[in-house]
Amino acid sequence: MVKRNINGILLFNKPVNVSSNAALQRVKRLFQANKAGHTGSLDQLASGLLPICLGEATKLSNFLLMADKYYETTLTLGFTTLTGDAEGEILQTRSTDNISREQIDKVVQSFIGSNKQVPPMYSAIKHQGQPLYKLARQGKTIERKARTINIYDIEVQSFIDNYLAIKVHCSKGTYIRTLAEDIGEALGCGAFVSRLHRIRVGDYQNMIDFATLEQQADLEALDKLLIPMETAIYHWPKVNLSVELTYYIQQGQAVQVPQAPTDGWVQLFNEELFLGIGRILEDGRVTPKRLINY
Repeated sequence: MVKRNINGILLFNKPVNVSSNAALQRVKRLFQANKAGHTGSLDQLASGLLPICLGEATKLSNFLLMADKYYETTLTLGFTTLTGDAEGEILQTRSTDNISREQIDKVVQSFIGSNKQVPPMYSAIKHQGQPLYKLARQGKTIERKARTINIYDIEVQSFIDNYLAIKVHCSKGTYIRTLAEDIGEALGCGAFVSRLHRIRVGDYQNMIDFATLEQQADLEALDKLLIPMETAIYHWPKVNLSVELTYYIQQGQAVQVPQAPTDGWVQLFNEELFLGIGRILEDGRVTPKRLINY
């Protein structure tokens, strides 16, 4: 199979029971892409938005990793599991008889704001080159440093029997399984994630599933499902470069651009052509940081 240099971002709806890497490889094969990468993995038991960067868009994937995330999740109260989700064995069972909706609302609201969160052992974080989940499966426990995360909003959607459905808007690096466990402990009954669906990454929301991809007649039709790579940084100021300045930027040189922003990151364009990203130096010049090769 001949591989292509195709550039763009696919807003992919990952199904449950498929790893993020398996989804990535399948999409890469469908598009016959030379290069591809995802922007923050979802657990195998989770579903939802997994932005996949193809070709030169992989140079911008880190900026999507930094974006806020939005989830819909269901917590099963009254149980704790080894992994914090439905995949792990049950460690403890406790009663939920005395838990009220009023109590839930109060506890959930207490988690909004800046918090310290210890990443779970069953995570992809690496210790000496090994993912923690592999060490956990060997029965090993590694000390993890607490990380600062932000929970911007939690909305209680329903509480039926011992199932608590919530919607969460959080910063990068937030583990919903850990949040679920912490909510369960604050309620005094324990909890684990029985359903997790990512509905949004930054401003990206609309998703395309495998079935839709496989229904496309040809590569041209598939390519129309991609969105431009520069949408990953759409909120940055645009700097439009002349032909002459484009030449120097593409040689890796900093240039003085009239009416450019005075600091921060910028998008670099030559007319309608996206050239890459740059940063404003202290002396006001624009220096290239990551350039796109077409």
